[in-house]
Amino acid sequence: MLKLNPLTHTLFAVIVYHSSALAESPVKSEPSTPSFSPGWTLSQGLKQPESVIYDVTRSRLIVSNVQGKPTHKDGKGYLSTVSLDGKLLKEKWIAKGLNAPKGMAIVGDTLYVSDIDALVAIDINKAQVIKRYEAKNARFLNDVTADKAGNIYVSDLLTDTIHCLCNSQFKIWLQNAALINPNGLLAEEKRLVVGSWGVMTDGFNTKTPGHLLAVDYASKKITPIGDGKPVGNLDGVESDGASGYYVTDWMAGKLFHFDATGKVQLLMSLKQGSADHAYLNDKKILLIPMMNDNQLRAFKKN
Repeated sequence: MLKLNPLTHTLFAVIVYHSSALAESPVKSEPSTPSFSPGWTLSQGLKQPESVIYDVTRSRLIVSNVQGKPTHKDGKGYLSTVSLDGKLLKEKWIAKGLNAPKGMAIVGDTLYVSDIDALVAIDINKAQVIKRYEAKNARFLNDVTADKAGNIYVSDLLTDTIHCLCNSQFKIWLQNAALINPNGLLAEEKRLVVGSWGVMTDGFNTKTPGHLLAVDYASKKITPIGDGKPVGNLDGVESDGASGYYVTDWMAGKLFHFDATGKVQLLMSLKQGSADHAYLNDKKILLIPMMNDNQLRAFKKN
C-alpha cells in the first residue's frame, strides 16, 4: 500500500480537485456558423417577386411582384399574400395602383411599398392604396425600412440617395456617393444599416462590388461595417436576431452572414436573383424571394 506523507497528500488532493473542476467546466468555443436547411418552395402566383415581409398581426407573408421591367410604369405590379407554411392565400391582394413594387415596411396598419419614384401607402385592413408620396428625381426606389419612431427610409439604388418620410414629408434624407448605390436598408436604434450594390459599370454590373455600411442618424456619418472590402451586389439586409446580419447578393445568388464586427461568412449559394429576404427570428425561418425563378423559398435554421 502506498503511503503519502502529509505534504504529498495535500499536493495530491489539490491536483485531484483541480482536475475534477476542469473536467466539469464548459469549454468556451467560437460561435458556430449559422446554417439552414431547405423548407418549402412556392412557385404559384408569383411574377418576379422582389421582396417579402412578415405581417405579424395577421400571421402571414406579403410578397411584392414586379411583373415586368423594374423601371417601367406599366401598372402590372401587384402584392400577394402567403401563409407561413407556403400556401398562396391571395395572388393579387393588391392589384391596382402599383407599377414595379419592391421593398416594404409596416407601421401600424399601414404598409409602405417603394414603386420606382414613389412611396405607396396601403391600408392593410382595407387592402387599398391610400396615398402616394412622389420622390422628385428618383430613379429606382428600392428597399424600405421603418425606425421605432415610425420614420420610413427608402433607398434609391441609382442616385446614391436615401429618402425619408419624416413628419409627413417625403424628401431626401441623405445623398452621398459614399453610399455606393444603396440597396438594402435596416433601421436600428442609433443607425441605419445599408447594403450597397457597388460601383456600377454596364447596367447593373459592377466594377467594384458593394459592402455593408452604417449611417449614424444624428451626424449622418457613413462608416463601413467591417474592413470595407468588396463583398457583393448586396440586396436584402436582415437582423440575425442577435448582433449580426443576413445579407443577400442578388447578382451572385448568395446569402452571407455578417457578425457584429463585420466578419463575413458565405452561408448559401443559390441562383441569381436572390432578392430582399425576411428572417423570422422567433420561428427560425428565412424567406428568400428568387426573383428570376418566380419563387419564394423558405429555409429553417438548424
